[in-house]
Amino acid sequence: MLHRRIALLAAGSALAAPSLPRIAAAQGQPAPAQAPGFYRFRVGAITVTTVHDGFFARPLEGFVRNAPLADVQAAARDAFLPTDTTVIPFTITFVQRGDTLAVFDAGNGVTPAGATAGRMIANMAAAGIDPARVTHVIHSHFHGDHVNGLLNATGGAAFPNAAVLVPEPEWAWWTTAGNETRTPEGQRPTFANVARRFGPYQGKVAPFRPGAEVIPGITSLAAPGHTPGHTIFRIADGDAQAMFLADVTNRPEIMMAHPDWQIVFDFDGDMAAATRRRVLDMVATDRIRVTGYHYPFPASGHVARAGNGFRFVPADWSSVV
Repeated sequence: MLHRRIALLAAGSALAAPSLPRIAAAQGQPAPAQAPGFYRFRVGAITVTTVHDGFFARPLEGFVRNAPLADVQAAARDAFLPTDTTVIPFTITFVQRGDTLAVFDAGNGVTPAGATAGRMIANMAAAGIDPARVTHVIHSHFHGDHVNGLLNATGGAAFPNAAVLVPEPEWAWWTTAGNETRTPEGQRPTFANVARRFGPYQGKVAPFRPGAEVIPGITSLAAPGHTPGHTIFRIADGDAQAMFLADVTNRPEIMMAHPDWQIVFDFDGDMAAATRRRVLDMVATDRIRVTGYHYPFPASGHVARAGNGFRFVPADWSSVV
């Protein structure tokens, strides 16, 4: 009976709707380009713009370190996500008030031809954001997908006029060679990568302490575990506020629902899980709008409690500036 109702509905729709053009690419030809990926909303007088930087796909197996694969697959299935692969989006958050234009993290930067990441500069152009006008690059942590975009195609500074603000604990860890043996093996290349990516900004790198107001209207909050100095940021103008949660979670559909799970990219899994639950509880309690680095674009919304965990609630798109 259900199948008959669906068939009748489909038939009625076919009669009522005009024929649509076929947009599938011919075999062997590239898929059509997507619309520019940027989205804006306001926090008081501050304009927040999220810019899409593409995505990266990796096997779901091994993504979560402290849960059976079957449980992780069930969580992915519940969220209508693939059960063999996890697709990790990248979204950059810009904030502007007057002549101050700051960006949280620097994206993937220049990527090989055909790569699925590295869309930030093109989408910045679509949004009318000139890298030369960026006054501050404010880092949450130093994983490659957050710092590689500090360099342009020639190896120079991609943000030539920007001060580069970094969490003091993060900077201290990754610039001290003696910490390398105390670092998970898979993250040890970060030491050399940090030296390379920050190289063109000598004299412009300024560490800040956790809790400091890094620039007017933007305050840092320590959120360690994902990396030693991982940091999140509160954006505020008067009573209006939002938060950039960086990598407190990866895919929110999985990691908010299971905040005690630890992912392969976490430096200290136990600490990351404790931080995750603390931060998600805070933004859910205070009903603060958030952006996140690995949320589905446009990566803006709220966090609500759901059982023993949380869920991501996308923001109302009617708030577009």
